Amino acid sequence: MPRPKKHRLVASKPEATYFKPRAIPLAELEEACLKIEEIEALKLKFLSKLEQAAAAKKMGVSRTTFWRILNSAGEKISDALINGKAIKIEGGTYKLRGG
Repeated sequence: MPRPKKHRLVASKPEATYFKPRAIPLAELEEACLKIEEIEALKLKFLSKLEQAAAAKKMGVSRTTFWRILNSAGEKISDALINGKAIKIEGGTYKLRGG
């Protein structure tokens, strides 16, 4: 039996949780679903410009786990941009960081 996933620490939930290509009806779009912790990893790495070890520490995970989360987010975003999919942000295994 696999052990339960450790909660990833995130600073806040994103304000916008859905992005879609312009001029394509929503009913015609496939979705790529990003988890809240994947958005946090993107934010820490690319907006806050933290090194992998510092970002992993902020999220309460190992560097390897942080890399897996970041890589997963990158694959999903690439798929959505290249293949014209909507991006939905929801769910995951996370809890809000205190303070």
